[in-house]
Amino acid sequence: MSHDLVIRQGNIVDGTGADAFVGDVAIDGNVITEIGDVSGKGKREIEAEGHAVTPGFMDLHTHLDAQIGWDPMLTSISWHGVTTALMGNCSVCFAPVKPDGHQFLAEMMESVENIPRETILEGLPWDWESYGEYLDSIEKNNPGINVAGMVGHSALRYYVMGERGVDEDPNEEETKQMAALAAESIRQGAIGFSTNRLRGHKLPDGRLIPGTLAPMEEVVEINKAVGAEGGIMQVVANTPAVKMKIFDYEMELFEQAMRTGGNRLLFSSTTDTYGDLPSLLESYDRCVGKMHEDGLPVFGTTVPRRGGNLSGLKNNFFFSTPSWKELRKMSFTERLAAIRDEAFRNKLISEARDDEGCDAMAKRMVWLGPDESPNYMRDLEDNLYNEAKAQGKCGAELWLERMLESDGETMFHQPFFNMEYEKTYEMLSRDWIVPGLGDAGAHVTFICDSGWPSFYLGHWVRETGRIALPEAIRKMTSLPATVLGLSDRGTLAEGMKADINVIDMGRVAERHPEIVDDFPCGASRLLQKAMGYKATVCNGEVILEDDEHTGGRGGVVVGCGKRAAG
Repeated sequence: MSHDLVIRQGNIVDGTGADAFVGDVAIDGNVITEIGDVSGKGKREIEAEGHAVTPGFMDLHTHLDAQIGWDPMLTSISWHGVTTALMGNCSVCFAPVKPDGHQFLAEMMESVENIPRETILEGLPWDWESYGEYLDSIEKNNPGINVAGMVGHSALRYYVMGERGVDEDPNEEETKQMAALAAESIRQGAIGFSTNRLRGHKLPDGRLIPGTLAPMEEVVEINKAVGAEGGIMQVVANTPAVKMKIFDYEMELFEQAMRTGGNRLLFSSTTDTYGDLPSLLESYDRCVGKMHEDGLPVFGTTVPRRGGNLSGLKNNFFFSTPSWKELRKMSFTERLAAIRDEAFRNKLISEARDDEGCDAMAKRMVWLGPDESPNYMRDLEDNLYNEAKAQGKCGAELWLERMLESDGETMFHQPFFNMEYEKTYEMLSRDWIVPGLGDAGAHVTFICDSGWPSFYLGHWVRETGRIALPEAIRKMTSLPATVLGLSDRGTLAEGMKADINVIDMGRVAERHPEIVDDFPCGASRLLQKAMGYKATVCNGEVILEDDEHTGGRGGVVVGCGKRAAG
């Protein structure tokens, strides 16, 4: 018997948490048809001896809702073994929308997620009104990997209430309309509903995005309708509000939504501490632990390393004295020429040396290093300020030296969450935590954490051995499949969809982030490639081989309603 594709003699890590075993995987069409000792030949075969063979990874926190319109390969995540991406997080999305709402949604996405509004308005076809029509539009673009989308609370509010939805609460009839619209979106293929509670998510005019201050009754009512159709709920909570003693209210909202909706909840979680209050991890352990005892399926997702901003000559995230602001106005080529000019460079250094704000910024920056893979594990005391001081320089002077040495390509990391290494490990060890929160498609010139799968495997599994490979793979495959309710993906078994990675565990790692100008309207963005991926297969299609895309596109839209499994 012949097969379309056979992966030979790999170390099969099936996604269940079970120990690896050596064997073959046969694929026909988009389905795994045989695992073990496959005697039949493949029309194509991949030799996987010495490599891990795993299910494709799932990234449960992306903002690729715009980028997918012009980048169907969904870079950067498709370089890192991700075969299924969840979009529409944090309440922001592009449907449902009336024709006069395009500008509002584009400006909201720009303000919240740093994606230029012109890029969104020009780059998307806007050939939809309903959420189902938005998913149809994505499908027509033939995505490289699987995508699932959530209908956002902000879009629902603006669709039903217009401008009133920003500052006012809905009346009873408007709440019912939003709930009905959310339910219809699930029937049309959305996988869930997302809402935002974080006060930092604002519109261009400084007002909070629609729904941020929504009363619990509104959120619960919408989610009840979503849960009845089998959809999930995603929320970014007002966790810094632990400082305002309202953390328990946020957790009560989680609990009430799950009790009335009967569905699963996913929330963004970090490990950070505020003042002398308990760390967020301790607070989550207390509240989420109680919900689990009551049988409520609540899950969190977190980045498996420190996350935050990047600073380099190609983006605008650097010092802010008058001369540095002048530098910011230049193109990259002009900037490089300017810092090579000794007189201008000395002016930059002189101003920065006398500026306390420049020192403060340098104390938060750590160099990603000169090696093939970026160093995210550098001690926070080994920062730009201290490194420069030891050489008798100011931070800005050393920053400029590193830019000159690399022709402007190197970058510094300025992390601002998951700052405590051991607490991050503790959070990753919780069974209700899914690694992720890379924000792919958002903050496109400042943050690039979408290479988290490669870091997770390279650091926590290979370098430290603190997380066993079978458990790491389970956390990136079958666990997120459970969160999403996908019964046909997430494990390697006969009859499951053929989303598969073949990984060289001795090499897998992130490559350095870089700035490219490949968005519509010439907009810049960060991207990050990987190393160590011999192959990635999506629905039976080889989409990546030896760390590079093949041109294949195997993705489909997955979700509820008409896009449910089977």
